[in-house]
Amino acid sequence: MGWLADETGLERNAANYVPLTPLSHLRRAADIFATRPALVYGGTRRTYAEYAARVSRLASGLAARGVRPGDVVATLLPNIPAQAEAHFGVPAAGAVLNAINTRLDVETVAYIFGHGGAKLVLVDSPLIPLVEAAIETMEGPPPQIVEVADTEAGHVPSGRYPDYETLLAGGDPDAPWVMPEDEWESIALNYTSGTTGRPKGVVYHHRGAYLCTMGNAIAWRMVLYPVYLTIVPLFHCNGWCHTWMVPMLGGTLVCCRDITAANIYAAIADEGVTHFGGAPIVLNAIINAKPEERRPFDHVVEVFTAGAPPPAATLAAIEPLGFNITQVYGLTEVYGPATECTWNPDWNGVEGDARAELKARTGVLMPMMEEAVVHDEAGRPVPRDARHLGEIAMRGNGVMKGYYRNPEATREAFRGGYFRSGDIAFQHEDGYIKITDRAKDIIISGGENVSSVEVEGVLMRHPAVSLCAVVAKPDQKWGEVPCAFVELKDGSQASEAELIAFARERLAGFKTPKKVIFSELPKTSTGKIQKFELRAVAKLLDA
Repeated sequence: MGWLADETGLERNAANYVPLTPLSHLRRAADIFATRPALVYGGTRRTYAEYAARVSRLASGLAARGVRPGDVVATLLPNIPAQAEAHFGVPAAGAVLNAINTRLDVETVAYIFGHGGAKLVLVDSPLIPLVEAAIETMEGPPPQIVEVADTEAGHVPSGRYPDYETLLAGGDPDAPWVMPEDEWESIALNYTSGTTGRPKGVVYHHRGAYLCTMGNAIAWRMVLYPVYLTIVPLFHCNGWCHTWMVPMLGGTLVCCRDITAANIYAAIADEGVTHFGGAPIVLNAIINAKPEERRPFDHVVEVFTAGAPPPAATLAAIEPLGFNITQVYGLTEVYGPATECTWNPDWNGVEGDARAELKARTGVLMPMMEEAVVHDEAGRPVPRDARHLGEIAMRGNGVMKGYYRNPEATREAFRGGYFRSGDIAFQHEDGYIKITDRAKDIIISGGENVSSVEVEGVLMRHPAVSLCAVVAKPDQKWGEVPCAFVELKDGSQASEAELIAFARERLAGFKTPKKVIFSELPKTSTGKIQKFELRAVAKLLDA
C-alpha cells in the first residue's frame, strides 16, 4: 500500500474524493430529473426541483432555530411528505435524524428524548399529547416542538407550537447543504424496539446509508423511474433506506399514511406503484382483502418482505394476484435488509409448494455486505449441510457504527469481528441461509429443538388460518412444548383439535402444538408479532 501515496505522491483531493452520502442522490435528481414527479401524497404532487427546494428550506429553517451540525433532530411522524423531507433536510443541516416509532409509550419516548438528546422534534398533530407527556417526564433539556399538520388527513395547526409549513416558508430554497466531510459521520439514530430493557440507539453513517441504497437497487433489479409505495415505516431502519434510494433512480415516492389493503390496491391502480416493502402481515392483508377493497392492475408489483420469515403458504397465495415476492432479511443494526433470497435460474420451472419453499429461504448477502454466514458457539462457520444450526453473523459497510452511548453493548454485538444477530439458522450447500428461529424463540421439548418458524409454516397452510405464532409453554414432562396462538380468517372456523390434528399429519410428534389459543395477535407498528407477550401468556397456562 505504501507506494500508492509515499512513492508516487498520490493523495485524496477535491477532484478524486467525495464522501459518500445519500444527499448526493437528491442533489443530482434535482438537476437531471428536475421536472419529474418525486413525491405523491393524495392531492400533493411535487417535482424533484420542488422536493429539493423544500429540503433546503427545512435545513436552513432548522439552522435558524439553533440546530447545528452534530445535533439530533427527532421526528414522530407517519409516512407523510414531511417525514421524507426530514430524511434529507435534517442531514442537509449537518444534523442526525432520529425517527421515532409513533406507537411507543410515553415512558419510552421520554427515554429516547433524554438519551438521544434531540434538540428539536417534528411532530404529527395527533401525537402532540404524547410528546408533551414525554417531555414532562424526561431527563435533560427538552426538544423544541414543531407541529406538522397533515392537511391531506384533515389536520389543521393547533397554533400552540411553531408550524412546519411556516418553518419552511422562512427557510431559503437555495440554501447550501452541509455535506459530510467524512463519510463515517453519523446520519441517523434509530432506537431498537427491544422487548426487554431500554431500547438501544443504533447509529448509521453516511457511507453505509449510501451503499445500502446502491445494494437495494441492485438486489431488487431496479431500473429508472420506479414508483415506490412507503409501507415500511420510515422510523423503521429509515424505511430500509428506500426513501434515500428513490431519487438515485429518478423514481416517485408514494406516501401512505394508513396501511390498509384498500389503500395498497388503490396506490397500485391509481399511481402505478411498482415496488414496496412490508412484513408478511401486509402480504396477508392483501391476500385476504375483501372484494370491494381490491382494484385491478395490469403489471407485476415487486415486493420485498421481511420482519419474520414468510410462510410458504403465504408466498404461494399472493403471487397469482400479481405480486413477485422476494424475501429479505436484516435488522436495525444493518440498515434493514442485508440478505435476500436471490432467485437462482436453475430453479426456473419449479412450481407450487416447491417454488414457495425456495422463495421462503432467508437468502444470501446483498451487494453492500461483505459476509453473511452462520457461526457455531465458537464463532466458526457451520457446515453447509442444511442441518447444523448456528447464529447469523455479518460484517460489511452495511453494519452500524455501534450503539449510541453504550460501549458495552457495542463490544458484545461486534464480538469476534462480526455483528452477532441473535438469529438461529442453517446454510444450504449453495450458501443460502434459512432462519429457524430467534435464539430466544427456540423451543426445547424433551431435549429436542423445535423451530417455531417451522410449526408456524405448517399451521399457515390450513385454509382457515390467517396468522399464527408459536411459542414455548411449560410442561411438567417435556420441560416445554409448542403452544400456538392463531388468528382465523374472517368467516372461517377451526377448532383446537382440528388444527392439532392438521399439524400432527405434517410434523413429528414432539413438534406438534399441544395447545392452540384463538386470539388477535399483538403486533408492532411494522407488523412483527410480539412473541414476548405471547410467551408471558403461555407461562401462565397449566404445565
